[in-house]
Amino acid sequence: MASSALSISSSSTLVDVKAPRQSAPASTQCVSLPTLPPPPVPSQTRPWKATTYCRKMARNVMAMATGEAPAEVAATELPEIVKTVQEAWDKVEDKYAVTSLAVTGAIAVWASTGMLSAIDRLPLVPGVLELVGIGYTGWFAYKNLVFKPDREAIIQKIKDTYKDIIGSS
Repeated sequence: MASSALSISSSSTLVDVKAPRQSAPASTQCVSLPTLPPPPVPSQTRPWKATTYCRKMARNVMAMATGEAPAEVAATELPEIVKTVQEAWDKVEDKYAVTSLAVTGAIAVWASTGMLSAIDRLPLVPGVLELVGIGYTGWFAYKNLVFKPDREAIIQKIKDTYKDIIGSS
């Protein structure tokens, strides 16, 4: 089994070493490699982004020098949801208790996620729980969704619960 060896010279050409030699050194079999394009410079790929950033910085520096508020800060308005949350937070009397409940809720979600992942690693439990879920879903659909009076009853129950949570206004 004959294999030909290739060597790479410093001029980025491949030379076949096992090729038959001829008397003239310029007649060796050479394959030149294509040159690679230069790497892109980050400022060349998005010049508009750098220009926009520089303009914003210049405006902010000028505003700080004159003592005015920057135009971006003064012109931007908060979304409606943020205003609603701020108003609700201002109405809360016991902020410490609400914050404690929020932190406790986040810890409970984190702990339950860990517990469920530990249960999921047990060999037989996930399959059994999946069967229980499928069975309960089938039972619920048969009991509440198959017949029209049952469907109307569950829809009314959902609407009543929604009104209890939101409150009738």
